[in-house]
Amino acid sequence: MSHRVEVAVRHLVEYVFRGGSLEGGFRSVSTLAEGTKAHQKIQKQYGEQDQKEVYLSMEVPHGEFIFVIDGRCDGLLVDENGAITIDEIKSTAMELEGIAPDTFPVHWAQAKCYAYMYAKTYDIPELSIQLTYVQVDTEEQKKFVQTMTCEQLEAFIDDVLQNYTPYVEMKRIHRSKRDASIESLAFPFPVYRQGQRRLAGSVYTSIAEGVKLFAQAPTGIGKTMSTIYPTVKAIGTGLLQRFFYLTAKTITRTAAEEAFIRLQNGGLHLHTVTITAKEKICFQEQVNCRKEECIYADGYYNRVNGAILDMLGHETLIHRGVVEAYARKHRVCPFEFSLDAAYAADAVICDYNYIFDPRVSLKRQFAEQKRQTALLIDEAHNLVDRSREMFSSLLCKSVFLALQREYKAVNKGLSEAAKAVNAYFIRRRKQAEEKCVIEREAPEELLQLIEIFTQQAERELAAGASRPAPVTGSLLLDTYFEAVNFAKIGKLYDERYMTYVDISNQEVRIRLFCLDPSHLLREMGKGYRSHIYFSATLSPIGFYRDMLGADSDDYTASIPSPFSREQLEVVLLPLSTRYRDRELTSESLVKYLLQLTEGRSGNYLFFFPSYAYMNMVYERFIAGIPQVESILQHGDMTEEERENFLAAFEEGESGGTLVGFAVMGGIFSEGIDLVGSRLTGVVIVGVGLPQIGLERNIIRDYFDQTGRNGFDYAYVFPGMNKVLQAGGRLIRSEQDTGLLVLVDDRYLQPHYARLLPAEWGDHAVITL
Repeated sequence: MSHRVEVAVRHLVEYVFRGGSLEGGFRSVSTLAEGTKAHQKIQKQYGEQDQKEVYLSMEVPHGEFIFVIDGRCDGLLVDENGAITIDEIKSTAMELEGIAPDTFPVHWAQAKCYAYMYAKTYDIPELSIQLTYVQVDTEEQKKFVQTMTCEQLEAFIDDVLQNYTPYVEMKRIHRSKRDASIESLAFPFPVYRQGQRRLAGSVYTSIAEGVKLFAQAPTGIGKTMSTIYPTVKAIGTGLLQRFFYLTAKTITRTAAEEAFIRLQNGGLHLHTVTITAKEKICFQEQVNCRKEECIYADGYYNRVNGAILDMLGHETLIHRGVVEAYARKHRVCPFEFSLDAAYAADAVICDYNYIFDPRVSLKRQFAEQKRQTALLIDEAHNLVDRSREMFSSLLCKSVFLALQREYKAVNKGLSEAAKAVNAYFIRRRKQAEEKCVIEREAPEELLQLIEIFTQQAERELAAGASRPAPVTGSLLLDTYFEAVNFAKIGKLYDERYMTYVDISNQEVRIRLFCLDPSHLLREMGKGYRSHIYFSATLSPIGFYRDMLGADSDDYTASIPSPFSREQLEVVLLPLSTRYRDRELTSESLVKYLLQLTEGRSGNYLFFFPSYAYMNMVYERFIAGIPQVESILQHGDMTEEERENFLAAFEEGESGGTLVGFAVMGGIFSEGIDLVGSRLTGVVIVGVGLPQIGLERNIIRDYFDQTGRNGFDYAYVFPGMNKVLQAGGRLIRSEQDTGLLVLVDDRYLQPHYARLLPAEWGDHAVITL
């Protein structure tokens, strides 16, 4: 029995012919990315009989496989005698004299695949193959031509498929085991929790129907397993071939890994890859991907295929430790290795940005792969602000001044380009009548100057080791990427954006600020079969549907809490915690907190809207009750310090009291599990509103102008989400009980009260 394997020409030749080293984070011609403008310019020069963007497809038997190969060749040229030439166009920032006929074998391989398919389809005994390189700055062209017979092309394709077959065979064996294991896979718990089956059913139905799901499911229901299990089952029934589990924080990534471990213990055979940030997984003391500085970058592409076959042939749960072990074994960069493994995996656990961020998204996914892929977006409430940041961009004057000076004697073109950008910033500072200027239009002049700068920077970076790098070499690379991103965001700029210029004595900053990310989330997520957005605090659901890009036919699910009201005691203390009143009411607040901890032993978390407010109350609290053990969150805590903070909340009946002071929206207000007596009380001070500032006010004004309540969109809804997340730390299981104290008089106002969960509605109001 023959097995059909569909593969695009680009993927096939990239796999077989890639070689060489990682290139310090910058690549130009070495990728197969097309330069659209260069392609179009050359294609306009074609004759009447010539064709462009010719789709080719062919079935090629090889061993026990039938390979279905397809792709689009850039050009099909016909001369006056009817002879055929296949034209493959590549754009580059490199100087063309540095490119020889054999510099990039992968480009010849791509062209030869198209030539083979055309020759076999139309029974052509011999044809020519042409590589056309275009220098993006000068538009200069360089061409290489070779002629091959159909028999030679057939031998070439046979050799390519021979090298590709071990990977395909590994995938075939794995897929057979995977599908059989899914068919017999049972839900990994004896019974479903209340609401859990409903959530799982909603996930499967949404995948089956190819729509998005926005699901609010309370803490303790088991959201991770309720979303992963039905998605795995959808792979087993052929609805999907893979899925991404997207998270914002390491702790939720760990929960997903633990869910896959449980499923594997139940018999599941599935390749699951976790992508860890480069800064965390890099083997070097400082990240430096130049082959001269890193043995894991030097020759990476010569070894990575063997490393992938080895790891995927022996492992299924591929977390950070597994990636590091095989990366050391095969001497490959662990971060790039994890990305390459992710393209071959059935499930990928990673940060939101690998799908939604235009700067770092996994770009080698083709349309057909996306149609067979689902996205599970955990803690989806975080995606609103995260995506707003992804789709915004900032440039600062100072870096261009530094590059102007440093490259003056090294690269005049680059220095002049940086000087022009710096001069633009200076003009903006001189023209400004205020320290902050807000505009509704994109800065077109700056975008044009940035395009010139990036071209010059590309040429300098492409020259690479041909000249000594100035001390600002890393600054050039960083600024290049910032400039490229700024230009990308500039192309996305529309009525959902605002530009603001922030001016100080020494610095000028210009930011392209995305106000409403919903449209771009839809665009970046386009093509995937289904999106499952889920969180314990996706409320109000209309706000999140609006901001996350829901369509009218997408589904919504709201799962009630599985816990009884008797488990949670809610108390409301109506003190004003508004910024102007904090000093006046702090004495009353501290008095209540002292009474609470003296009269009721246990472990408490006190959440505050800011570090300054928290620190003020903390100092007065410990002065009033020094015998109570207390710990304090601070900014930039290390992983060890975070673990020690949580470890202090021990379970037991010691009769002592521990108080942890933390900030809402911080690392201890989301995604942590302190079950049982590890946490007996939570006090939430304030309604969580973000600090009033420039960007929040710009967002407020924008939504007011578009007919929505700007203050709610900019302040109230994001703030109350922090409240709900902090309160959700308390009841984590069917056995938990606890006290929740809400400190703010605004909780008595209907506008805020309606945003509280139903189980918090039965509360007592206390006065001091």
